Amino acid sequence: GKPAWKATSHEASYSSPVSGTIQGSPRVLFFTREGLVGLDPANGKVAFEHPWRARIQASVNAAMPLWINDSVFLSASYDTGAILLKLHPDHVEKLWSNDDSLSAQFASAVHHQGHLYGFHGRLDGGRPELRCVEVKSGKVVWNRSDLGHGATLLANGELIVLTESGEMLVGPASPKEFKPRARFQAVGNGARAHPAFANGRLYARDKQSLACLDLAP
Repeated sequence: GKPAWKATSHEASYSSPVSGTIQGSPRVLFFTREGLVGLDPANGKVAFEHPWRARIQASVNAAMPLWINDSVFLSASYDTGAILLKLHPDHVEKLWSNDDSLSAQFASAVHHQGHLYGFHGRLDGGRPELRCVEVKSGKVVWNRSDLGHGATLLANGELIVLTESGEMLVGPASPKEFKPRARFQAVGNGARAHPAFANGRLYARDKQSLACLDLAP
């Protein structure tokens, strides 16, 4: 139970770290309150940092870093937006960044065949949208503003959407449109926790209860 290492003096965020390998070098990516940090998991040595956060203190970085081949996608709300960075073992290279593509307040986006799927906008202001965004350019391919806020998962090419109102929609992840094959009330209102999917079962919760749903074909 003893700490193996400690790194940085950054304040914490709500984002979970992800791990992978960059040109043969193992790395763990943290999206802290200050921005992206890449560490050597063996000793905690900082390999690179990229400051990137909202310009106001009353904000959070909550969506997980999305590792896509040799790049990482970051997204945050509060007039921050999205950024795609090319990963190198000891530095990162900005490919594009804007506040127009996908500004995720707390729910992580998913990636499928060159496109991102996730919720843009804040739950506590504005009009959130479910969006499909081209990875290489940041271009918004389509959007839906009739679902409110929510979270997305990907399983076998299927986009699983759980809205903040507790409704679940399941359909193909496609850059043409989101056309759900199934739509039903999964849990009650206030479903802000990110759902989890394993072995054909989806776990979701609202403010009062936890539900396990069998989504196996």
